[in-house]
Amino acid sequence: MDQLQIGFLIYPDVIQLDVTAAYQVLAFPPNTRVHLIWKHLSPIVSNEGLSLMPTVTLTNCPPLDVICVPGGGVGQAKIMGDREVLHFLQRQSVSAQYITSVCTGSMILAAAGLLQGYRATCHWAFREQLAMLGVEVIPQRVVIDRNRVTGAGVTSGIDFGLTLLGLLCGEAVAKMTQLMMEYSPAPPFNAGTPETAAPEIVRSLTQLGKPLLDTFLIQTKETAAQLRLKN
Repeated sequence: MDQLQIGFLIYPDVIQLDVTAAYQVLAFPPNTRVHLIWKHLSPIVSNEGLSLMPTVTLTNCPPLDVICVPGGGVGQAKIMGDREVLHFLQRQSVSAQYITSVCTGSMILAAAGLLQGYRATCHWAFREQLAMLGVEVIPQRVVIDRNRVTGAGVTSGIDFGLTLLGLLCGEAVAKMTQLMMEYSPAPPFNAGTPETAAPEIVRSLTQLGKPLLDTFLIQTKETAAQLRLKN
């Protein structure tokens, strides 16, 4: 069996767990080869300060069976307007078996014109902004719509990865991967969604994240206007 070529777009200020959670899952089977893609091969620094090493560039990346776009911090706004990156995603989408994202990576896919007319998800705090880009937003952990597979916020990358692996390699392989990772969530607090967290916790986090939300909103409005012009 030919190796499945899976590529994660990485970029300065990317959320590292958006990448590494799904990477851990998808790299387990022997018939997958996972690439980290950026404009150059020098290390990039994630939103959390972790250095990630690209393995291929936008120009020498092989044709991918799966392209995955993770979300990011403030730096993601630049990526949403980066024509070189958006054109790369558009090129790869022509032949990719699955076009996917984790967290706010779906907003980058939408900026590339690859999610309009599809159902998708993202981090709960950015659902309204994703909808502004012409996407039907579904508030679920993982959303599958034809060959688009999207995960919600950050930790959903594991669920996303297992779901995608089941589609690619079968349920047995996905279950074996889950067992290898001993993935049996039992969080110490029931505060993982705005529906289960106490209202004061939601308010505090929303206030803390307001600068990021505002930065994204500026770029989202600009991107939405550009997409309307194209249509």
